[in-house]
Amino acid sequence: MARILCGEKGSKAMRRNIEHVGWGKLTYEIRAIVAVAQELMNMGVDITWENIGDPIEKGEKIPQWIKDIIIKLVSDDTTYGYVATQGVLETREFIAERVNKRGSYQVTANDIIFFNGLGDAVAKIFGFLRREARVIGPSPAYSTHSSAEAAHSGYEHLTYNLDPENDWMPDIEDLENKVKYNDSIAGILYINPDNPTGAVYPRSVLEKIVDIAKRYQIFIVSDEIYANIVYNGCKMVHLSEVIRDVPGMALHGISKEYPWPGSRCGWIEVFNQDRNYDFHRYIKSLINAKMLEVCSTSLPQYSIPLIMGDPRYAEHLDKRKKTFEYRAQEAWEIFSKVDGIHVVKPKGAFYMSVLFKDDILNENQTLPIENSMAKEYVEAKVKNVEIDKRFVYYLLGSKGICVVPLTGFCCTRKGFRITLLETDDEKRKWTWKTITDSIRTYLSSA
Repeated sequence: MARILCGEKGSKAMRRNIEHVGWGKLTYEIRAIVAVAQELMNMGVDITWENIGDPIEKGEKIPQWIKDIIIKLVSDDTTYGYVATQGVLETREFIAERVNKRGSYQVTANDIIFFNGLGDAVAKIFGFLRREARVIGPSPAYSTHSSAEAAHSGYEHLTYNLDPENDWMPDIEDLENKVKYNDSIAGILYINPDNPTGAVYPRSVLEKIVDIAKRYQIFIVSDEIYANIVYNGCKMVHLSEVIRDVPGMALHGISKEYPWPGSRCGWIEVFNQDRNYDFHRYIKSLINAKMLEVCSTSLPQYSIPLIMGDPRYAEHLDKRKKTFEYRAQEAWEIFSKVDGIHVVKPKGAFYMSVLFKDDILNENQTLPIENSMAKEYVEAKVKNVEIDKRFVYYLLGSKGICVVPLTGFCCTRKGFRITLLETDDEKRKWTWKTITDSIRTYLSSA
């Protein structure tokens, strides 16, 4: 039977269907909302971008001493060549030493694998899992993880709940029940500090997750890209500090930390690969996949020991923590005064989730949009969308502020995510106050 085609008249089918079974799961609302915003820009709407975690885009300046190190590296011919498949040996040794200082678990350079950013790492981690092997992750989820896991399996991403009434902590009972009664689950993913909620998990929570993994003989993936952005009295507990003899890996990078998102430089720290035959072979598959690419980008790897090993780096990190702590308090004070929403003060990363209370949104609520073209466009877009996305679209058309709906994070709860990145104090306050005023207007409109 001929396949039905969409496209131009007269188009033909290939003799074999070449589509990957899971390609339709590759969604990324954080970027997808940009297309809507750009259409509105073309109609004359000024856009304030609150959708993506790029500190550079929001005005953060890299310290000159970091730039000077990178400038010097650019002048070194060595940084233009290939490096070892797993990464620069001296850099992997440097990272291994840092891991070993955290606690009792010890790694070597052979347990460190470099990738072209964590997006590349995530694609490999899920792409080289056996298709029937599933990894359960948090909801709200970070889109890169949830989409990659769903695409690898061809099914909807499996999730456990984060509880906004308990500082967005994982619902451990929900997690264990889903692991216990679904033997396709081979791994648990968590993000700490969390994106999109800004939660930071205490040792007691992580030990419970490790205990579940141990009892059900599965592995753990800990995304720790924001590990050095923790504040409000919280302490970062790394997977390496609680992993014991459970197979696992922690994800790190420099994109949020220097910050240098354009470097596309990240790595995984692998734990207990020599204690489990299946896990060892799986990690070997990741290295072999990387070998086909030869290696990851060289220059950013060379910079890591020089920058992170510099005495000024600790001061740099401390300054950024204080900055985000101040902004988190500022955002929480502004949003917590609004009826109809629930916010938890972030304790890490640079995001805050704004949650609408149950049954407060409906399909009749609107915001006034002065631009007639934008109004027509938004009214067409809001048909048959999630009700939090409806608010996001109206906010875009009315005020030009681009946020991400919470349902875009593989989540049934309704809300949206903002960032703490804007460096212009007046613009930041204007953005948050404009959003809160818009929430009040929207909720009272119908």
